[in-house]
Amino acid sequence: MPATIHTTALAVFCAFFVLVTLAGFWAARWRRPDGGIHSLEEWGLAGRSFGTWITWFLIGGDLYTAYTVIAVPSALYGGGAMAFFAVPYAIIAYPYMMMVLPRLWAVSHRHGYVTFADFVRGRFGNRALTIAIGVTGILALMPYIALQLVGMQAVIAAMGVHGEWPLVAAFIILAAYTYSSGLRAPAVIAIVKDIMLYVMVFTAIIVLPLKLGGYGHIFSTAAAALATHKPAGSLLLKPPQYLAYSSLAIGSAIALMLYPHTATGVLSAKSANVVRRNAALLPAYSFLLGLIALLGYVALTAGIAPKTAAGTLDSSAVVPTLFVSMFPGWFSGFCLAAIGIGALVPAAIMSIAAANLFTRNLLAEIIGRHLTPAQESNTAKIVSLVIKFGALIFVLLASSSYAIEMQLLGGIWIGQIFPAVVLGCFTRKLHPWALFSGWGAGMITGTWMAWSLQLKSSAYPVHLFGQTYTIYAAIPALLVNLALALALTPLFNALGLCKGTDQTQPEDYIA
Repeated sequence: MPATIHTTALAVFCAFFVLVTLAGFWAARWRRPDGGIHSLEEWGLAGRSFGTWITWFLIGGDLYTAYTVIAVPSALYGGGAMAFFAVPYAIIAYPYMMMVLPRLWAVSHRHGYVTFADFVRGRFGNRALTIAIGVTGILALMPYIALQLVGMQAVIAAMGVHGEWPLVAAFIILAAYTYSSGLRAPAVIAIVKDIMLYVMVFTAIIVLPLKLGGYGHIFSTAAAALATHKPAGSLLLKPPQYLAYSSLAIGSAIALMLYPHTATGVLSAKSANVVRRNAALLPAYSFLLGLIALLGYVALTAGIAPKTAAGTLDSSAVVPTLFVSMFPGWFSGFCLAAIGIGALVPAAIMSIAAANLFTRNLLAEIIGRHLTPAQESNTAKIVSLVIKFGALIFVLLASSSYAIEMQLLGGIWIGQIFPAVVLGCFTRKLHPWALFSGWGAGMITGTWMAWSLQLKSSAYPVHLFGQTYTIYAAIPALLVNLALALALTPLFNALGLCKGTDQTQPEDYIA
């Protein structure tokens, strides 16, 4: 039987999509310098010109993606309390952001660094370490971009539209306005997206409980439903889950501010104070995320159980199906548009961030010379197109579960640049070859742990003193990384191994 097309919802969705498309192309003229967008600073960082509110919308749109809106409630829908780790990890991340990112912004502003790998190159003067940071960033971003497409797929399918052409059309348009406008396009669209997201969430958490008998009924029904799942879920954490929950929160917080798209959003700010203000303001999104998570329990109570073509539960369709089932067509179209636009913003920023890394930190290092500003900009534009369409082909040819599994690895990998980037912005005492060795050991350890779990989970069982401790794989991998870097630094210093040249000065880190 063909799927029913929700015509009203589809019409509203298309109207908002046209709106943000026009905004994306208009953004090429917004705050454009007289010379045009012909350098990587202008195309990839919007001339480092964004103030507090634009940066807030940009970073918020960057970190709280379409897949976040879909995946967090779906995780609660399937397993219960364990999925709430996404809320405290975001809260932990912002004090960390307050301490670290203003220093990175200051030194990057003074030396014209466009990526964190640029900073590592200037700080440690080591070509191999720079390439390692660049490769890690791109590897971690690719499945992240693909997941935005998975979110867009779920939204389009919820309206009854199937086939590949809607997704292809959406990302051709995304590619076009990102190519012409650079970072200015997602910055403008993020404002529209975030306003819509707040309207969607606050309406949903008020209206849906009223329809379903209140939150008391929702929690009791969800508890009963979770107990029947295999494995059984619960509203409260069980003692064996404590370490996995806390390590997931801490490890994810470490990784959050190391992703290249976070760096792109932060380095586009016009001052270190803008970064500090955002560290104070961004927790508003964490509050929003907590409310979004509750939609998983609402969906359980509403009896939402979308199926794949094979007849299995389609967890990525839980939230879109909830909106289509519980709201009138015009408002469900509005909600799905908010989620769909929430895929466009981060996908654009991520592709820009990956293009910046490739142009500055891979291509330039491989050919052994810096490109001119115009060459950098043109190369980055082309690379951003290749990355977006590479992710699109990946999603169309592979299953969405594979993209999710690769994202588990991405989170483990990106945490391994912590010693070089975060510790590097406070001290130069670690030897660059020791950092490189630690990075390699951490990447191998984390990948082996995830692979031994068949990429089905990132929570690894560690057997110690006759006990089993389940812990997020990124944490032991990072501990191996740090231990090796610390152990090898005095050895490499004693051997007289080249330490590279530090191009930065202590005052460069003070805004």
